[in-house]
Amino acid sequence: MDLDTVKSEQITREFLAVVLAGFGNELLPLTDDYGDEPCPKALLPVANKPVIEYTLSWLEQSGIKDVLLICPSIHRPSIYHHIHSDVSSSSLRIDLQTYDESQDSSVGTCTLLRHFSSRITEDFVLVSCDFMPPPSLPLTVLLNKFRTDAVSCGAIATTCWYGLQKPEKGTFPEEWGPLPLSVPIVWEEATGTLLYVDTPDDVDRNSEELELRMSLLSRHSRTKLSSSFHDSHVYVCKRSILDVLHKKPNLDSFREEFIPWLCKIQYQRSKREKYTKVLYPHTNTSSQQLALQHSTLLLHSGDHHLMHSTSVPTSPTDSDTDTENVASLKVGIVVHPAEAGFAIRVNSIHNFLEINRRFLAGITYALPTDPKNRSLIDQRAQISNDTIIGDSTQVSERTTIKKSVIGRHCIIGKMVKIVGCILLDHCIIEDERSAKLDSCILGKNTKIGAKTELSRCVTQAGYDVGPGETVKGEKLDVSDWTAQQSDSDSLKGEDDENSDDTFE
Repeated sequence: MDLDTVKSEQITREFLAVVLAGFGNELLPLTDDYGDEPCPKALLPVANKPVIEYTLSWLEQSGIKDVLLICPSIHRPSIYHHIHSDVSSSSLRIDLQTYDESQDSSVGTCTLLRHFSSRITEDFVLVSCDFMPPPSLPLTVLLNKFRTDAVSCGAIATTCWYGLQKPEKGTFPEEWGPLPLSVPIVWEEATGTLLYVDTPDDVDRNSEELELRMSLLSRHSRTKLSSSFHDSHVYVCKRSILDVLHKKPNLDSFREEFIPWLCKIQYQRSKREKYTKVLYPHTNTSSQQLALQHSTLLLHSGDHHLMHSTSVPTSPTDSDTDTENVASLKVGIVVHPAEAGFAIRVNSIHNFLEINRRFLAGITYALPTDPKNRSLIDQRAQISNDTIIGDSTQVSERTTIKKSVIGRHCIIGKMVKIVGCILLDHCIIEDERSAKLDSCILGKNTKIGAKTELSRCVTQAGYDVGPGETVKGEKLDVSDWTAQQSDSDSLKGEDDENSDDTFE
């Protein structure tokens, strides 16, 4: 046989990763535009590395090769430049697609999936670009559970929820906005089945109690209830879910509307009868089930009875007519407790600061070894070990930096004191007398004047803090700054008019 003439068999792609990179309104003013230049959430740095890089790396480590990356049209140039630059270390095949949306109007995940469904031809992993998993939570854990459940009992999705310890009171200023809330969920631990997710409509109807159907409790008698977990916004889904989304055009939010609705199909007979053939078209999986009976991945838990009502093989006619006994339409769940490793979504200013602080706890700062960057750090500057200094950043004499992340191409003047802060790229803190920054987050290109004191403040990109100002617990955006400038100019104009009247 001539091996050169043998055509390699094309390998069918198992999963496509669908990564959503939205505006990040919950991170304002950090994600506000800088003039005509947008500040995408996907490119916000965690330990001086864009947050989307952690997501892409997580996908790549699981063996996934192809990514559909969806972002607003205005963000395309910035994100395209990043994923095709030397900065990005990913070798994934990325299909970058955009949608028209403004920062003032939001497009839900369901709407996006319906719009781009023609590009999703297989089972898919839906991921938000802001999820930061620990090493103890590889994506393969979710993929393997989905694979096992899908074949053994006809599951249609697998979700992931993580525990997050509540910060101590007073850790973050109230002016930064509320912390992301956890959501009450009900699940069956033995089979890893998500049964109920509380929704805003449920809260409006009854904010004091959870209302659970008897059909849920009779079908799943041993369940757990908790309001301590957060949705990772990572879902492994059957391709057929997109077909159902087209039949439910009124649904917009995937987490708040679609997933809670999908859970109800597991125990509400009317919904099962209507959507089973769409969600789980009949296929011959007997050989796969036989293999799974001997698999170490399969959880022998009692979930298997949902796939077939009896041990007697059913005829093709029976399978077609009695679809309720074919598949469980299970929505799986992977619960990651807080003590198993720190996971978080960078979906608030509080979380953005917290994840950067977590990275600092695990690093040891060392002076740059290359002559160019080393020459920019003054020998009389004091920099603690739990600090990160970006490339091409200048730190002047008698400056103290502790527990902080300093971005690239920043200029830190003399006698500046920075504690527990995050400075994005190209920030400038002026010379002359000491400026003090404590627990602040400065957007890129922020300029801080001499003798300024900032405590627990967040600035929009390009914000200019004047010399001698003292500000505590504020979100500072350019609109406030320009308004102050306009007021100052108008006052100056009034003074000039009064002066003219006097001379006349």
